[in-house]
Amino acid sequence: MTRHFLRDDDLSPAEQAEVLDLAIALKADRYARTPLAGPQTVSVFFDKTSTRTRISFATGIADLGGSPLIITSGDSQLGAKESVADTARVLERQVAAIVWRTFAHSGLEEMAEGTTIPVINALSDDFHPCQLLADLQTIREHRGELAGQVLAFLGDGACNMGNSYLLACVTAGMHVRVAAPAGFAPAAAVIADAEAIAATTGGSVLITTDPALAVAGADVVVTDTWVSMGKEDEKADREAAFRPYAVTQELFDSAKNDAIFMHCLPAYRGYEVEASVIDGPRSVVWDEAENRLHAQKALMVWLLEKNAA
Repeated sequence: MTRHFLRDDDLSPAEQAEVLDLAIALKADRYARTPLAGPQTVSVFFDKTSTRTRISFATGIADLGGSPLIITSGDSQLGAKESVADTARVLERQVAAIVWRTFAHSGLEEMAEGTTIPVINALSDDFHPCQLLADLQTIREHRGELAGQVLAFLGDGACNMGNSYLLACVTAGMHVRVAAPAGFAPAAAVIADAEAIAATTGGSVLITTDPALAVAGADVVVTDTWVSMGKEDEKADREAAFRPYAVTQELFDSAKNDAIFMHCLPAYRGYEVEASVIDGPRSVVWDEAENRLHAQKALMVWLLEKNAA
């Protein structure tokens, strides 16, 4: 059965640790693994705009000895003139893997069902699991062992980042606190999945509307833009709803003295985070951005080896 990576809990706790170990090894020795040497091609589809995801996947595929084929919205017939299932059948005969940044998560699921090569979710409306691998790598680098760490996420808990923080962090045995306004909590099904995983790993889940409760004593404080792609027409309402959830210096100082701040970028200073926090000495956002490269390379190596076994 082909292994894909569509959501964070597609990796078991032990598998997630394997990928993170490999990511750290590849950061130390960037060209140590070349499973795509040939070069083999990886199709990388972008239905949404991208900076870090595009650069990190293209660079990572090249580092692994392969050739990235970048296909942006409007450049292909995927999902328009040709079904996702038919595209999946064609791609498996020509490329080594499929990376797709898209809107509906169901499209990724349909792609994965129709092909024998690994499909990687480079962001959907529901999950952003590659970002979380990079985030977990960054937390390990700065905080050590992941199990037992307390992570507070502030903002839109109903977005892909909120969902992925819940699933990925409890898989690592972390305690996840999500502070979001009423109406912006993660989906009940995702919370249930996270609680079930936490029961096996020693992690925990807290969903609250109180940002101070979430941040108090936390090891890691995280936020995201208040207006994600596709939500631009809601900008005014969102800014009003999320204003109390901004990571101010005062709020960040209520976390542990050595707590770190993370943001997946792009960041809007003066909105979801104050400049003194994101540009301050405890911000690790640039390590986090760099680690997209290493974590995604590790994931691709892991998937290619698992599917070849």
